[in-house]
Amino acid sequence: MRPVYESLYEKYHQDLFNFIFYMVKNREQTEDLVQEVYIKVLDSYTQFNGDSSEKTWLFSIARHVTIDFFRKQTRKRKRLLEFFDWDNKGEQLIDNQPLPEEIAEKNEDIQLIYHYLEKLSVDQKSVIILRYIQSMSIQETADILGWTLSKVKTTQHRGLKLLQKWAAEHREEGKRNEAK
Repeated sequence: MRPVYESLYEKYHQDLFNFIFYMVKNREQTEDLVQEVYIKVLDSYTQFNGDSSEKTWLFSIARHVTIDFFRKQTRKRKRLLEFFDWDNKGEQLIDNQPLPEEIAEKNEDIQLIYHYLEKLSVDQKSVIILRYIQSMSIQETADILGWTLSKVKTTQHRGLKLLQKWAAEHREEGKRNEAK
């Protein structure tokens, strides 16, 4: 089993790490989730029947692990909101973890992309990350997400349209501010 793990790690670790990081935006959490992915891969590798590529199978597991993480986070937040009376406290919890905008180059375009990527739905965000950041094909993306090619194309199109719309609005706002 060790050679299998080493082979997967060597081939796909950086792409896998980046995929999860773009989803959760926290290095420590990403490391934990990547480790969880590898545990699931090792536990289920004997069941891998080769219907898809190893990469597709690995990213599919990563996606499910990440979605499970978001579900757990949502439940935790809900319990916290129920526990605290936020209306009376007026306090905000502050996340001190660096955001992708802070990690990216000081390039405004890259910062805008990261900013607007966060506004997309989870499905749109997954497709955009897989297609444009991870450079996956439409077929690989469909296999990872368990979708049809048509759904991937439609989701990608809608996500890109929103990103373009928000970028255009940002440019217009910048022009209005310069005119003042």
